[in-house]
Amino acid sequence: MPFTVLHMGPGLALKALAGRHFSLITFGVAQVAMDVEPLIRLVGGSHVLHGPTHTYLAALVIAGIVAVVSPPICRFVLRRWNQELGLHCLSWLTVSESVAPLPVIVGAFAGTIFHVFLDSLMHSDMSAIAPWSAANGLEGLVTAPSLHAFCVVSGLIGFSLWFSIAWFNKEGRHK
Repeated sequence: MPFTVLHMGPGLALKALAGRHFSLITFGVAQVAMDVEPLIRLVGGSHVLHGPTHTYLAALVIAGIVAVVSPPICRFVLRRWNQELGLHCLSWLTVSESVAPLPVIVGAFAGTIFHVFLDSLMHSDMSAIAPWSAANGLEGLVTAPSLHAFCVVSGLIGFSLWFSIAWFNKEGRHK
């Protein structure tokens, strides 16, 4: 489950690049939704953690569900985010609390598809293209530490870009 948090690194990078066309919150909801099955299997003591939900086909279905359920979550998180920023004199980092369908859909599908891809690189129990094949041709393509480093670095770069864009927008508003 800690890797779910690491998955957010590339999500931050996508947010920095796509801006208002990408919902980072929905991307995060997708990460959690994808790891419900492995959590249940882990608690149950199963040796196989990544079953049917960790396929590209299931990722599409899960993305559709996430796209439907995440807008109220997004509104709640955004409202809370803006309140906290206001309390700490960081109002220039506030964002719109409106939730448009396109960013939610992009965040949901990017989140689930990217999750399956990243997990395919490091988990031997993955069959990402099932039911067509049980093979996992991506496992071992990169080492787990390299994959973790990629996620952390992309998150740091994404956050830095997002923060810089917000800062320059703030400066532009105050001239």
